[in-house]
Amino acid sequence: MSWGTELWDQFDNLEKHTQWGIDILEKYIKFVKERTEIELSYAKQLRNLAKKYQPKKNSKEEEEYRYTACKAFLSTLNEMNDYAGQHEVISENMTSNITVELARYVQELKQERKSYFHDGRKAQQHIEICWKQLESSKRRFERDCKEADRAQQYFEKMDADINVTKADVEKARQQAQVRHQMAEDSKADYSSILQKFNHEQHEYYHTHIPNIFQKIQEMEERRIVRIGESMKTYAEVDRQVIPIIGKCLDEIVKAAESIDQKNDSQLVIEAYKSGFEPPGDIEFEDYTQPMKRTVSDNSLSNSRGEGKPELKFGGKSKGKLWPFIKKNKSPKQQKEPLSHRFNEFMTSKPKIHCFRSLKRGLSLKLGAAPEDFRNLPPEQRRKKLQQKVDELNKEIQKEMDQRDAITKMKDVYLKNPQMGDPASLDHKLTEVSQNIEKLRLEAQKFEAWLAEVEGRLPARSEQARRQSGMFDAQNPATVNSCAQDRESSPDGSYTEEQSQEGEGKVLATDFDDEFDEEEPLPAIGTCKALYTFEGQNEGTISVVEGETLYVIEEDKGDGWTRIRRNEDEEGYVPTSYVEVYLDKNAKGAKTYI
Repeated sequence: MSWGTELWDQFDNLEKHTQWGIDILEKYIKFVKERTEIELSYAKQLRNLAKKYQPKKNSKEEEEYRYTACKAFLSTLNEMNDYAGQHEVISENMTSNITVELARYVQELKQERKSYFHDGRKAQQHIEICWKQLESSKRRFERDCKEADRAQQYFEKMDADINVTKADVEKARQQAQVRHQMAEDSKADYSSILQKFNHEQHEYYHTHIPNIFQKIQEMEERRIVRIGESMKTYAEVDRQVIPIIGKCLDEIVKAAESIDQKNDSQLVIEAYKSGFEPPGDIEFEDYTQPMKRTVSDNSLSNSRGEGKPELKFGGKSKGKLWPFIKKNKSPKQQKEPLSHRFNEFMTSKPKIHCFRSLKRGLSLKLGAAPEDFRNLPPEQRRKKLQQKVDELNKEIQKEMDQRDAITKMKDVYLKNPQMGDPASLDHKLTEVSQNIEKLRLEAQKFEAWLAEVEGRLPARSEQARRQSGMFDAQNPATVNSCAQDRESSPDGSYTEEQSQEGEGKVLATDFDDEFDEEEPLPAIGTCKALYTFEGQNEGTISVVEGETLYVIEEDKGDGWTRIRRNEDEEGYVPTSYVEVYLDKNAKGAKTYI
């Protein structure tokens, strides 16, 4: 069906209908635009939510994310960022593929519609002009006919009157003829204009208006098709991100499935394990016999040989509070309660005293946090010391990288003086080297404390000597410090008591015997020297660029690798000077720490 034939007389209604169609299109554009704003707002809120619950760096929260449940939660937060990104993609695609395109199309549609209705109004105006011309000629013809009638009647009246002169009759006759001629001319003109109007009217209703209305119909149908395509695009934009959103959700499910309750339980043990042994059974004390205290077989006081003086319970010695045992705050009585005796019994293990323990106890009493974490239980102290060593090694590596970068820049300045003065970098290079030396000494100090906690000999300082030979000379007392026992206090810290000084040498002797002889380490791979290195310090070995050697010990984080040239020549070289090729089938070399 065509609008041109069916709606030939509905020009005004078609104009209103097409304007309504444009309004519908603009309404849909507004709807999509608001949807994009909602998607952007939703994505922003999701990102802020994920950021809000992200662990803060260098805080206690960051340590909590060692647990698998917290790791899964962190993975969920990361996936929520990707999830939010997909909503941003939806907003971006809807804006570019729908909002922008439809807005441009609406402008084109308005111009096209305006052009068609302008042509329609122009055709209307033309037919109206033709109609007015027809009416004018018709009225003129009617007037001329009436004038000719009156002139004829006047002539006939004058001709019948005998009193009228012949000249007047002739004049009336001529006037009637003139009026008659004018009526004939008006008739011919009216007939011509009528034919012309009928032709124009036929063209208007059967040619011009149908063509214009047909174009308007096609324009309206294109608008309908376009809005349908936009709705399909609207759905496709959502459908395109569904696989990625599904992948994000799958990753969240995968993270949830990776939660290992047993592993988390083990982490709790590692986090809070004190390293103490639980107390043994308390033997029955027969008060019917003379007061003579006995101790259980598993008491550490039995480790003392005969001839050692017995420890006296009471006196000024401060009793050790074992876990889960509270201090008895009751008034002092003549006979000690069993709980007091039990607490004193728990303090019966041997004490090893040295000047550092006095310093440690003093610092604890003053409330200062000890640098070597001696206020913590053994297991916790070991972890803290290991963490500190790792941090120092990272700082050392960072400073070494900075030193290498400055050295390379200085080489560039030497080759191209116009780029800069090489001497200007000497101060910075010296400063970085001093920082490296300070950090190495600090790392050696904490490594010695770590070796002490782990019950190993300070022979571990051999690794430290690879970094610097200054530590043994400056801090012999630190490396050979005596072992110390820690006493528990109600606030969770540890204090120490004085004991017999002669017992402090036992542990060192045992470990010296254990590490007297060292077996040769097997090769775990090969390495190729990238640069020439002159090994001038103790424990190092010289290598030449391009030389191939055997690797017997990997870099343990201190920047040195242990290699061997033959059975008699082995030592350490900087890891950055060699390219290592480890044998996967070889067992790892032993590391004496």
